[in-house]
Amino acid sequence: MRIAVIADTHDRFPPGLPARLADADEIWHLGDVCEPSTLVEFQQLDKPLHVVLGNNEWHNFWPLELRLERAGLNFFLTHIPPRRVPPDVHVVLHGHTHVPRDETDERGVRWLNPGCITRPNRGARASFAWLILEKDQPLSWKLMPL
Repeated sequence: MRIAVIADTHDRFPPGLPARLADADEIWHLGDVCEPSTLVEFQQLDKPLHVVLGNNEWHNFWPLELRLERAGLNFFLTHIPPRRVPPDVHVVLHGHTHVPRDETDERGVRWLNPGCITRPNRGARASFAWLILEKDQPLSWKLMPL
């Protein structure tokens, strides 16, 4: 399973990004979409699209957090990284910082951030990521510069 993970579009994204995500099995957006119409081209790909609410949305169309299970792993999707990880979570995916992240904490929980589509911070480049899940294989996280 190939999951395209994006965050922090802030009402815009580079031309051609939806086409780059066309082979995804799912798309996960980790918040700060801002205007819901920003997602139209991603919705037209006809892939499952999971979105969490960011801190720059003016509405509450999406949940603050999502728990998803894929390939035997429990994923926690949120915009702002939580102080505590919910029980039974293997992977936390978040946006907000505009900086890519791939760390494993002392409990073995993996923390992933695809970076920012439009306004990266601290010298990072604009990016998204591919999360690749295969049965009986460790997950693969590949950062994709834009």
